[in-house]
Amino acid sequence: MGLLSFATFLPIAGALLILAVPRKNLPLVRIIAAVFTFIPLVITSYLWTQFDYTAAGINTESGFQFVEHLPWIPTYHIEYFIGVDGLSFPMVWLTTLLSFLAIFASWNIDKAQKGYFSLFLLLVTGMMGVFVALDFFLFYIFWEVMLLPMYFLIGVWGGPRREYAAIKFFLYTLFGSVLMLVAMLALYFNVGDPVNGGHTFNMLHMMNQSNHQPWLQVFNVRFWLYIALFVGFAIKVPVFPFHTWLPDAHVEAPTAISVILAGILLKMGTYGLMRISYPILPDMARYTSYFLATLGVINILYGAFVAMAQKDLKKLVAYSSISHMGFVLLGMAVFTEAGMNGAMFQMFSHGMITAMLFLLVGVIYDRAHHRQIDGFGGLGVSMPVYTGVASLAFFAALGLPGMSGFIAEAMVFIGAFPVYRTLTIISAFGIIVTAGYILWTVQRVFLGQLNPKYTEIAEINGRELFTLIPLGILVVFFGVYPMPILNLMKTSLNYLVTLIP
Repeated sequence: MGLLSFATFLPIAGALLILAVPRKNLPLVRIIAAVFTFIPLVITSYLWTQFDYTAAGINTESGFQFVEHLPWIPTYHIEYFIGVDGLSFPMVWLTTLLSFLAIFASWNIDKAQKGYFSLFLLLVTGMMGVFVALDFFLFYIFWEVMLLPMYFLIGVWGGPRREYAAIKFFLYTLFGSVLMLVAMLALYFNVGDPVNGGHTFNMLHMMNQSNHQPWLQVFNVRFWLYIALFVGFAIKVPVFPFHTWLPDAHVEAPTAISVILAGILLKMGTYGLMRISYPILPDMARYTSYFLATLGVINILYGAFVAMAQKDLKKLVAYSSISHMGFVLLGMAVFTEAGMNGAMFQMFSHGMITAMLFLLVGVIYDRAHHRQIDGFGGLGVSMPVYTGVASLAFFAALGLPGMSGFIAEAMVFIGAFPVYRTLTIISAFGIIVTAGYILWTVQRVFLGQLNPKYTEIAEINGRELFTLIPLGILVVFFGVYPMPILNLMKTSLNYLVTLIP
């Protein structure tokens, strides 16, 4: 077993080990969960040091690194085929980082801890698998593996309306998965395997247009296959109007699950478009590009305006995620090097920033037992350290220069302006609205006269700072010096641009 497989499947071993621990030994359960998420972080960090930044060719195996390619179900040409490139590796590393930090944010789970941590580790394997799979059948299995633990993590350990939020999340995602399954089977039966003959689930063979059978070359067939894949991935982003599951899921989910949901799961939708839809059906990607850019602008403005109207702090952060993912869609839709790299950098940056925001919401909720923005006031007086860290996160979400969000959005605008000038100008107003609701929120929660109810409120503690400080450092570091991430992904993304006609 290679290092990539070891990092992917090790959390499952941790889940099984947790199930064998006596129910009353909660400290050991926590330690196992932390160790079995820390080791994958160490492995992926080591793999980063070994990564070849010059490897290109996302439609050939030579463009991927740390590849493991073995027969799995030979009768149907299903393979265990994994590997990473500049498109997937940033998300693999971010997954291991946020998973490790989220374990410590789960320390206060007080119900069925063995079940919670074992399901969480199963979820980690599902997320990792999505980003490393290069066989469509394997990709689909990992995609579905995520669904079950997330359903229970929200439905059992969530808030008062947890059952409603979990079922809504499950039905939306399952609907998208069914469409993806139909498209996957249509591709399987109409893409030839140039090596072994017959059909194939190998994504790289699917990306080679010469392997497409005549029926798959018909415009209408390609268009509807692209739409099926698009809807499946758009629900996960979520793209307007498929977004309504997200606020409910965020509000009801435990803090750590909100971190994973916003930091990783939303990015799987845009990752799926870049990894599968774009290189397999590049002509349809070009044909629908203006439509995607328009949806991106709608996401930006709609999410920002709705966030401004929220009274619940967690729901505000949830709608801000919808807005910020709109920049990813806009950057993806223009097929320029700056736009594509900006979209991918926004996925990485937003994963860190939104994780900080949800962690911060969890900190204050644990103390005040509510999230009503107008119910606070003047917390900067009684919680100065918390206020400082929260200000960093909020200003990073605003896109302040010197932080990673600014670099990402600037690159998206640089790439999009020459292609869709009017849409780019309209989307820029989203930054103003974002500044409005963030500054208004900071003013109502942290500034002004201290609410007498919170004169004795406890300051943020060491465990909570441990989950936040690394993310804050990375947000500033990549905001000042983004080249480690840009160098990691630019070769693969620039090659992807060349595949779009």
